Amino acid sequence: MGLFKISKKHIHLEMIISRMESNKENNYKDAAQQDLKELMDCFEKLSAAGSLSERQKKYYDGKLAVYQEEMKGYTHKDQKPFWT
Repeated sequence: MGLFKISKKHIHLEMIISRMESNKENNYKDAAQQDLKELMDCFEKLSAAGSLSERQKKYYDGKLAVYQEEMKGYTHKDQKPFWT
């Protein structure tokens, strides 16, 4: 992320994103969904506390919008096993 230096407050957002990306890559769909919810909650808390600049809000808001669209209906619950 080259837009700004990551402070200790924002490292948590980046850790959640990293974990979510890893879960998506490994096809852990339900874990990735939980990570997305955690990311949304953390973003909301930091935004409400005034810990994010406008530039950072735009950046993370954009990332959230992409992840939300990408992960719509992203779950194992309705997935049929390929061997049946």
